[in-house]
Amino acid sequence: MTDENNKIRVLLVDDHPLVLDGIRSRLEDDPEIMIVGEAGNGEEALQIAKERKPDIVLMDINMPVLNGIDAAEKFAELLPDIRLLMLTMHDSREYITKVLKAGAKGYILKDVSSSEMLIAIKAVYQGKTYYSSGVTDILVNESSKKEVPLTDREKTILQLLAEGNSNKHVARELDISVRTVETHRRNIKRKLEVKTSAGLVKYAIENGIVEL
Repeated sequence: MTDENNKIRVLLVDDHPLVLDGIRSRLEDDPEIMIVGEAGNGEEALQIAKERKPDIVLMDINMPVLNGIDAAEKFAELLPDIRLLMLTMHDSREYITKVLKAGAKGYILKDVSSSEMLIAIKAVYQGKTYYSSGVTDILVNESSKKEVPLTDREKTILQLLAEGNSNKHVARELDISVRTVETHRRNIKRKLEVKTSAGLVKYAIENGIVEL
């Protein structure tokens, strides 16, 4: 039997009681895991974490009061020793990127098996990062799709455009003609296979050309 002092202390965070019940039932039989509390939103999770000092916070993203992404940022600021593992139904690159930037150490989908959930918790506890296989596939596939060889000048123009600047402003900033900016803009859209300004902004954010 594992001594309580050596168990991995886990705080569960989800706004659906039935989900919390399901997660608890999947974890509580493992002799290395101890559930130290449950919370229904990020704000409540922070308060409980300050009191009960979990090793791992297993947290959903979409929650009232304080969502998982904003909560992750607060945990990184206020309780940096606590490791965050996100458990969510969202399998989009946008969510994954935001959560990892916020400081989470792992990202698993809610359809993972009990054994994989335990593997993820133990990996993150040991200081590793863990992504469930579905998440890894998304990151790999999206990266391969988005590896577009923009030139340095095109990246500069994309950055300025994504920040909301007009063609005229970009032209003045770079001391080139408006027509040249328009040509670059068309070429960038063609390379990225996007048709709208919103598509340019989305690419720029996801690839770190501009900050959120």
